Amino acid sequence: MLNVFTLANGRLFQEEIESPGALANVRPVWVDLEAPTPEEKTWIAERFGVNIPEDVVDDDLEESARFYEEDNGELHIRSDFLIDDDDTRRNVRVAFILHNKVLFSIHGEDLPVFRLLRLRARRIPALIEDAKDVLLKLYDADAEYSADALEGIYDNLEKVSARVLKEEINDQAAGQALAAIAKEEDLNGRIRRNVMDTRRALSFMMRSRMLNAEQFEEARQILRDIDSLDSHTAFLFDKINFLMDATVGFININQNKIIKIFSVASVALLPPTLIASIYGMNFQAMPELNWRFGYPFAIGLMLVSIISPFWYFNRKGWLK
Repeated sequence: MLNVFTLANGRLFQEEIESPGALANVRPVWVDLEAPTPEEKTWIAERFGVNIPEDVVDDDLEESARFYEEDNGELHIRSDFLIDDDDTRRNVRVAFILHNKVLFSIHGEDLPVFRLLRLRARRIPALIEDAKDVLLKLYDADAEYSADALEGIYDNLEKVSARVLKEEINDQAAGQALAAIAKEEDLNGRIRRNVMDTRRALSFMMRSRMLNAEQFEEARQILRDIDSLDSHTAFLFDKINFLMDATVGFININQNKIIKIFSVASVALLPPTLIASIYGMNFQAMPELNWRFGYPFAIGLMLVSIISPFWYFNRKGWLK
């Protein structure tokens, strides 16, 4: 899909391009290519003179090639953007090319941050003035989206904490809590990676001296916001580790209770086993061997030897 964005009266207007003829009649500030076909890449090359490589969003791309400037002044930036949905939370690679005051973005799927910027640009006059503003506003929206995702993580961890710390938890509930904690830990790690990548991209833009004074200050503000997100992800990692340790501890306690039951049962059965062993010797000189009440006496003695340890253990509180 090929979307072209033009500026008119301080607002951003979107047009979906379906033919090279339609592309020739527009003067965009931003060209967004979502899963572009080879044909659409050819249109871009013919209209703007920008060649889009096949591996432009390749995850195996060398880190040193993610931020660079061509001899002709063309800037190349590759950044990761977060998708936080209920099905699959993931980071999606996006390639940016800034050429002749036009920003080209290439990615494999639609991104929430891009939708958010399109909505804001249509509603807020003078939000965007040039292609560099588009790129800055995308990173700003990405930071806000990551902050919202972090708030969601905290809310979900609070629910898990209420189950783990305030209720009697069994092994099944503990397993569900561990699964929920692991899910939030994965998202928190992805957010940390995402904001780190955004920081690197903004630092590159500031070093390249492509920003004017106002844009430079805006980039610094976004970096300050990212610093606050970093500290929040660290706090969430600590909370995740605490809940993980607490849940595993409750599982160990439940397992210890089971082991304690077997231990008590084995200790309580030792005296009757000893009695049965003694009277199973069949020596001729045993007084009870020919006693009429020898068998009931042995059974009663074994019952008493079973009841006595349980009574003693219960009195000491060892069965609780």
